Amino acid sequence: MKLLLNAFDALKNSPADERSVAVHADLDGASLLKVAVRDCGMGLNGEIANIFQPFYTTKPDGLGMGLSISRSIVEAHGGRLWAENNQDRGATFYFTLPTSLVSHRSLTAAEL
Repeated sequence: MKLLLNAFDALKNSPADERSVAVHADLDGASLLKVAVRDCGMGLNGEIANIFQPFYTTKPDGLGMGLSISRSIVEAHGGRLWAENNQDRGATFYFTLPTSLVSHRSLTAAEL
């Protein structure tokens, strides 16, 4: 949820017809589910090294805890959370989880 909210926030100053957030989930090998949340905002610039640090924020009203907590939750379940700038514009946040934690059924859009 935090990754989606951040993606939406990254687009708040973009024209409505240029706002796009995509979520993609796929198996990464036999043992990992990989989820990507991609936006077409401004990207992360030099922030990538700091964005998962507690109390680091680029938002005037942010606490700087959301991504740090998100990473802790993912890692506690045996996964990994990271971010990359897109080649064109924007950023993509990725996380993996072991498939042993994932039900082997089709997910609806609401569940993603």
